[in-house]
Amino acid sequence: MKDTYISDSILYIGVSDKTLDLFESQYKVPNGVTYNSYVILDDKVAVLDTVDGRASEQWFANLEQALAGEMVDYLVISHMEPDHGANVERFARQHPEAKLVGNAKTFGMIAQFFDFDLEGRTLEVKEGDTLSLGEHVLQFFMAPMVHWPEVMVTYEQKEKILFSADGFGKFGAMDAEEDWDEEAARYYLNIVGKYGVQVQSLLKKAAKLDIRTICPLHGPILGDNLEHYVEKYQIWSSYQPEQKGVLLAYASIHGNTAKAAKMLAELLKEQGEEHVEVIDLARTDMSLSVRKAFFYDRMIVAGATYDGGVFPCMEEFLQHLKSKNYQKRTVAILENGTWAPMAGKVMRGILEGMKEIRIAEPVVTVKSAVKEDNLPAMKALAEAMSS
Repeated sequence: MKDTYISDSILYIGVSDKTLDLFESQYKVPNGVTYNSYVILDDKVAVLDTVDGRASEQWFANLEQALAGEMVDYLVISHMEPDHGANVERFARQHPEAKLVGNAKTFGMIAQFFDFDLEGRTLEVKEGDTLSLGEHVLQFFMAPMVHWPEVMVTYEQKEKILFSADGFGKFGAMDAEEDWDEEAARYYLNIVGKYGVQVQSLLKKAAKLDIRTICPLHGPILGDNLEHYVEKYQIWSSYQPEQKGVLLAYASIHGNTAKAAKMLAELLKEQGEEHVEVIDLARTDMSLSVRKAFFYDRMIVAGATYDGGVFPCMEEFLQHLKSKNYQKRTVAILENGTWAPMAGKVMRGILEGMKEIRIAEPVVTVKSAVKEDNLPAMKALAEAMSS
């Protein structure tokens, strides 16, 4: 990873936001987030993306400092989501000399978000088109559904930089001291995870380019060990596990389902499983729970019956996994219920709606608390999950 210095002619003008608590109003960001934006200074000047409305004043100050009185020729809009496109109209009014660069879908969305006149202000680009700034040449590649339909990435040919839109982004302010893999995975799997096929398509395009630096719209600039980041994206976008092991995710009301889950975890270890992780869905951040499910090659869901269904945090977890295209895994079920256990039926129903999910047998049913007569089925399930 690099700091915010890119080159003498390509400047970082993004903003770190440490005041945000929930990204997209749902993902916890304890170390904040960045809204990245860039300026290329050449015979012609290009600005690449704006920022979230929360950071407008700082961004405009950064922009004017970087321009140092220069006029702007182009604003390249790679993604119209408001955390990047919120200032398009204000920018266009402050810089009437600049043309807005995007694709046909970009301009349709601008008209949906804003009310200013685009007449004579646009430069529409298509797949592979180039735009010369002088020494620097921008080449555009469409990346639909990574993760909106208008997304495109920009490759700068002279300095071999890929401006990757939301690709290769992560949570965390620019100075956050945290593991890239984990926060990038939580970011990717929860935000872009549904669109693995589209990400694979973009990776194939990127593989044909000589890329020395990746500049995403969130998170640090990547300049070293690019093979590692690309490898992670290959794994995540093809829905492959990163670790041979078992995630045991439980949803327990009064603690009995939790006890059963923890007993099952010990039985797995007795079978020789080295990597077994137990999480309480009622207390673990949902985006982190989703990340952990994708991390392992197997999972056991243990849920208590509730209102004739399953305890809500388990249902929410499984629906999140379904929406993010969870697949290519083996999953086992443990249910609990005092008089009419129904959790297993509900969990199975959601799991059966996912791709390439093998449901291991037997389904273990506990009635209220684990008893001696539950142990044979629990041991059988542990053996099945370890074979």
